[in-house]
Amino acid sequence: MARSIATTTTVDLAGLLEFVRPRHHLLLVTARADGRPQVSPVSGGVDDAGRIVISTYPDRAKVRNAERDPRVSVCVLSDEWDGPWVQLDGTAEVLHMPDAEDALVDYYRCIAGEHPDWDEYRAAMRLQGKSLVRVTPDRWGPLATGGFPADVAARLDATG
Repeated sequence: MARSIATTTTVDLAGLLEFVRPRHHLLLVTARADGRPQVSPVSGGVDDAGRIVISTYPDRAKVRNAERDPRVSVCVLSDEWDGPWVQLDGTAEVLHMPDAEDALVDYYRCIAGEHPDWDEYRAAMRLQGKSLVRVTPDRWGPLATGGFPADVAARLDATG
């Protein structure tokens, strides 16, 4: 049986955003005050300006960290565990209410499409005091899949 071989595919910004748009499972990595990483599993999307957008609350560690140090990383995962993924590094901007309201509408649209009642959605976001983190990608690795290195897979296949 042939082994799964790990792959990497280098992409430009347009290719990165095309890859990220349908994927909404992310790991946001911010720096704690002591410099250690804070990893937060989040849902996210891509707005019309090509930024990764994440809805959150203002008192979360990821928000405090991103406001203190806007250098963040995002790992974008596929729905299936062994599906392709990518890590990107970027600069975060945090928006709080009322400035976040329109951006939260954009966030919802890129995740789920049109809401049946935008006035109701906006009221809920105001009531919850939601915030939005926007990450502008600065650099990114290749799109990657897991598996064996090609030379290891060939050796394993040769030995049965």
